[in-house]
Order: sequence, then C-alpha cells, then structure tokens
Amino acid sequence: MKLFNRTIQLLEDSLLITLLVSMILLSSGQIVLRNFFDIGIIWIDPLLRVLVLWTALIGATVASRQNKHIRIDLISRIFSKKMHLVIQVFIGFFTSIVCAIIAWFGSQWVLMDYQDNLTGFADIPSWMLEIIIPIAFGLIATRYFMLSIIWIGLFFHFDEEKDYDL
Repeated sequence: MKLFNRTIQLLEDSLLITLLVSMILLSSGQIVLRNFFDIGIIWIDPLLRVLVLWTALIGATVASRQNKHIRIDLISRIFSKKMHLVIQVFIGFFTSIVCAIIAWFGSQWVLMDYQDNLTGFADIPSWMLEIIIPIAFGLIATRYFMLSIIWIGLFFHFDEEKDYDL
C-alpha cells in the first residue's frame, strides 16, 4: 500500500511540475509571438485555460494528502484537542461525501461528452480535457475518507500531551 501511495504522490508531483512549466513556457511563448512577430497560435489560449483547471485540481489533490487545504482554524482555539479531533472526523467525512458526489456527477458529464463525441479545441475530445474532474475529486474523497478513519483510530488512542497535526 505504501508503494501505491508513493507512486500516486510521485505522479501528482511530476504532473503538477510539468503542468506549471508548460503553462509558463506556452504563455511566455505566446506573449513573445504576439508582441515581437504580430502572430499567435490560436489553440494556446484555450489550452492554457485547461491547464489552469488541471493545475488547480492536481494542486488540490496534493493539498489533500495530509489535510493541508486552506481552512479557518477557529475550532482548535475554542475546543479541546479531543473535541477538535471529533469535529475533524465529521468534517473529513463530509468533505469525502461532497467530493464523491462531485466525482460521480463529473464522471457522468465526461461519459456524456464521450458518448456524444464532443470536441474541444484542436479536435481534442472534450472528455480528455474534463477527465481530471472525476479523477481529482475521487482521489480527494478517498483521501479524506481514509484520514477520517485514521482520526477515529486516534480518538480511541488519544493522548492529551501529544501534538496532533489535524
């Protein structure tokens, strides 16, 4: 299981780096072409929009690895550590359910675009551009479900003296 998790993490990191470098190179190239040569490549702008979507969702999966999403951390200041852990379990399960619903409807959307043979730009099938939505949200749902299970285990072996990173 650790090898599988490590492989997914390596794939996410590599994809995120590739996407960011590609976005920088394509947008810089497009600026140079437009400003110095009065030309541009028509498919770069829609491709950059898709790359922004992919980068955002891959970044969200990376942040979900260890519950590092942006959050308002008022709960940890008001409640005890153990109560914070209980609340975190509910938040984790709720996040997992919401992301699973988004993944389900995203997969239905991708399937419809696949069945209808819709194309995006440059004759790329739309489903290939959208496939990141169910994959990313499915991965985030799985991660938060697993984190919630881990937090339940921590609750039963809770030590008030330890510093838990929730």
